[in-house]
Amino acid sequence: MAADQSIFGTDGVRGVANVHPMTTEVMVKLGRAAAHIFKERSKGRHRIVIGKDTRLSGYMLENALASGICSMGVDILLVGPLPTPGIAFLTSSMRADAGVVISASHNPFQDNGIKFFSRDGFKLPDEVELAIEHHTFNGDIEHVRPVATEVGRARRVDDAVGRYVVYLKSTFPSHLTLEGVKMVVDCANGAAYRVAPAVFEELGAEVIAIGIEPNGTNINANCGSLYPEQMAAKVRETGAHIGIALDGDADRVIVVDEHGEEVDGDHIMAICARHLKDRGRLVGDAVVATVMSNLGLERSLAQGGVRLVRTQVGDRYVVEEMRAKGYTFGGEQSGHLIFLDHGTTGDGVMAALQLLAVMVEQERPLSDLATVMTAVPQVLKNVWVRERVPLDRLPSVQQVIAGVEGELGGDGRVLVRYSGTEAKLRVMVEGDDGARIAEMAGRVCAAVTAMIGVET
Repeated sequence: MAADQSIFGTDGVRGVANVHPMTTEVMVKLGRAAAHIFKERSKGRHRIVIGKDTRLSGYMLENALASGICSMGVDILLVGPLPTPGIAFLTSSMRADAGVVISASHNPFQDNGIKFFSRDGFKLPDEVELAIEHHTFNGDIEHVRPVATEVGRARRVDDAVGRYVVYLKSTFPSHLTLEGVKMVVDCANGAAYRVAPAVFEELGAEVIAIGIEPNGTNINANCGSLYPEQMAAKVRETGAHIGIALDGDADRVIVVDEHGEEVDGDHIMAICARHLKDRGRLVGDAVVATVMSNLGLERSLAQGGVRLVRTQVGDRYVVEEMRAKGYTFGGEQSGHLIFLDHGTTGDGVMAALQLLAVMVEQERPLSDLATVMTAVPQVLKNVWVRERVPLDRLPSVQQVIAGVEGELGGDGRVLVRYSGTEAKLRVMVEGDDGARIAEMAGRVCAAVTAMIGVET
């Protein structure tokens, strides 16, 4: 019997395609394990939706995963390239037992990953992922082998894109139109290359679409939300009112105004939250964001009578807090924005639609709307470490952190945390004086380096 292995990170399984754990051998076992878990939750015939982005390795991993699932007597619905939030939507609307996304989001094409959604369209809790990990490597379901008519079957959902387009359009206020709006949309040669242009065009916008020629290897390559410069330049060149850049699986968005200036997730949250609050539609008068969101967001929301509730880094933790407390709006500085009135996870196209609705309804350009928030200078530094020693066991580091916090008082923040994927300690300092906080961040980094840092 093999020992359990840890393969799930902060957002599913991820790695280089054809290298453990992103191999066909592991995918067959992972598919079997997931199918086993979801079969246990209900009776009758079972179905799992599988979608992917445009990576070359998606074909290889999709076939292996599908084989594993079918071998456990579970049917699969193949939807092809579709944004991650589209899989969440279809899983729920088609009453499937679960949804699987094959994507490494904003990573380069040689990487790939697996994300699961439960039947309600939300990401799996940690305990379910742990159970799937256990069955993947423990060998305790090897004897479960359905035969004859009990083997799973597969079929393609040919109208998946159309279903998702109709759903996205329904989240835009019916009394508004995008007629007269010129926009640049960069789809990163990824999963939204068909969906995003269709949605905005059908709502009346003049769309200049780029990053819509995926070839299996150009996803996120010098385009999309990681490289918004191309999109910003096209906005300035064409005189567009807004530019929208999605990442490879389209679950987050980066926006530029009519001048090509970036408007990040914090600014979008400030704009939308204040708009919702003024119209009595912000449940709990609160927004949920992570500890990485800028202090300027907190200040802007407070001026509008809105509280900022913070969570640890990761959109899944934002969603968990929203569901636990009944809040309906939250997100991350990186552009993962969640509108629980409409969807269950971050959705770049949907977020763009909500922002466009504010622009149209208030009849104001994005550059004007963005003045609702002034970002506080923020310094981010990384220190490579030999080991992840708990911070409470590093007294000299704690002493320096406390000293910096004392100097900042209520006019800044210090955040020190380990990376979720690398042997790094991340140091973030915020405050109104950029030079001062840079020196403070350097002090904290020096203290960390002296105790556990790696010489470079």
